[in-house]
Amino acid sequence: MKPVNFDYYAPSSVDEALDTLAELGYDGKVLAGGQSLIAAMNFRMARPSALVDLNNVPELSYVKPTEDGGLAIGTMTRVFDVEHSAEVIKRFPLLIEVSKYIAHPQIRRRGTFGGAIAHADPAGQLPSISVLMNMQALIKSKGEERWVDGQDLIIGPFMTVIEPHEMLAELVLKPWPARTGSNYVQVSRQSGGYAQSAVASIVTLDENERCKDARMVLMSVGEVPILSQKAGEILVGNAPTREAIEEVAELAVTTEIDPATDLHATADYRRSITRVLVVRSLTEAVERAKRGG
Repeated sequence: MKPVNFDYYAPSSVDEALDTLAELGYDGKVLAGGQSLIAAMNFRMARPSALVDLNNVPELSYVKPTEDGGLAIGTMTRVFDVEHSAEVIKRFPLLIEVSKYIAHPQIRRRGTFGGAIAHADPAGQLPSISVLMNMQALIKSKGEERWVDGQDLIIGPFMTVIEPHEMLAELVLKPWPARTGSNYVQVSRQSGGYAQSAVASIVTLDENERCKDARMVLMSVGEVPILSQKAGEILVGNAPTREAIEEVAELAVTTEIDPATDLHATADYRRSITRVLVVRSLTEAVERAKRGG
């Protein structure tokens, strides 16, 4: 199929883009990399009246350190560039680990970091990681801007708090403490395919190797990325033993996730593999934290 007719705008600056979005209101839709949106339009699952293409706005593409040791990533930065950024490799190896599972290199060369997060696909890796890392999202509109915590950005499948006249401009990643380890694992039917279930974890240990902080996100097992509460409740303040991690896994799959049955997997299968993935992800994150991160 082909998309319905739409108007096309190609601004060359952020200000011009925001002016256009303000004029279009609910009729406008931001086009970033287009690797998800164009496919949805071709199937007529999305029918925007107008596209505002940000590919001619170079000021939205960058990876730069922040004063506190974190990173700021422009919304139009290609996923491939994030994956191969020396700054990202040094500060946030989890993003490198995750990126290798996102489709294929050709897609990652066109798909954008901010675009993937703003698309809020429940099966997408980057929206889930933005929740896990609680990235700070800079949302701009004509004459205004606001910051939103990553864990508050996504409100439903393919839905965020970004209004039609707004756009996601930047993601800021806060620095990790010392002795922090991370891990990402997923199961999919084929390389580059959507995950039937995925788990990402970040664990920080104190000098006595007790858990100081633990965050875990569960993906493709609910309508939105699920930030586990059980991981922190059970692990923080205690030694992250095998028994404790298995308790997290059991409670996560029985009380926190709500998997669906679809053409990729049954709900029961998703629960079963999620239990295994939680144990694997947390165990590896703990081991990496013990080695210094």
